[in-house]
Amino acid sequence: MQVFQRVKDLSDFQQDLAAKGASLGFVATMGALHEGHLSLLKRSISENEASIVSIFVNPTQFNRAEDLQNYPIRTNEDLQLLEAAGCTAVFMPPVEEIYGDSVKSEQIDLVGLDQGMEGEFRPGHFEGVATVVKRFFEIIKPQRAYFGNKDYQQVLIVKHVAKLFNLPIEVVGVPTSRYSNGLAMSSRNFRLSEKGMEEATIIHQQMMWARANYKDLNPEALKAQIRLHFKASNLELEYVEFADSEGMHIVKEWSNHKSVRILIAAFCEGVRLIDNTSLY
Repeated sequence: MQVFQRVKDLSDFQQDLAAKGASLGFVATMGALHEGHLSLLKRSISENEASIVSIFVNPTQFNRAEDLQNYPIRTNEDLQLLEAAGCTAVFMPPVEEIYGDSVKSEQIDLVGLDQGMEGEFRPGHFEGVATVVKRFFEIIKPQRAYFGNKDYQQVLIVKHVAKLFNLPIEVVGVPTSRYSNGLAMSSRNFRLSEKGMEEATIIHQQMMWARANYKDLNPEALKAQIRLHFKASNLELEYVEFADSEGMHIVKEWSNHKSVRILIAAFCEGVRLIDNTSLY
């Protein structure tokens, strides 16, 4: 497994792949890897001759300084996991390699995909995501890129960025990896106690409850019930929302949408967790 830190060092690797006519799959991560990340890598390995993973804690997508400061760094463990999983190469650039002297986001038209949910509660987050993904796509030039559907709104934005800039990359959304109790795998889970990990399962439980009961309630009534359920828990609900699966438009009436997702953000032991799933 090769490890690169500079863009110029990638050139030989890319030229070798091109000479062989080999396809390249890409998984973007911020490190603190878990089975969810490895599932993206496994998908890439199954569909490409070579796979590269980036480890880069992107400063422009954090709207809370404490989240950036507290983001778990586990570089040695991450590299061991990636090598054992069969990763071809890892790209671990310093911040200046991606942003130069100006660490700020580009102004990219996200056509409203960034409105509501994460866009509302994390101002500037998706501008940072769009900026770093565009730069990684331009540097790495993969044929396919794999992103987890746990960040569903982000997946739609990444697909839009590839299309907007005419980047010949297939963006693949991969189903969320979960523990046996339903909790979505996340790097932030490393900051939870064992009790917190168990209490956080209410997020998945409420999504399943919504799926089972949405036909009996309108969207606002369903959200009101979910808020009540969270009030009885130890988690602090930030938002619960129903959005159209294609355009992220907020759902007011079920009948107006062919496919809807439920999206939730909540704090457990001070750690912000997000999740989503298809309602129908």
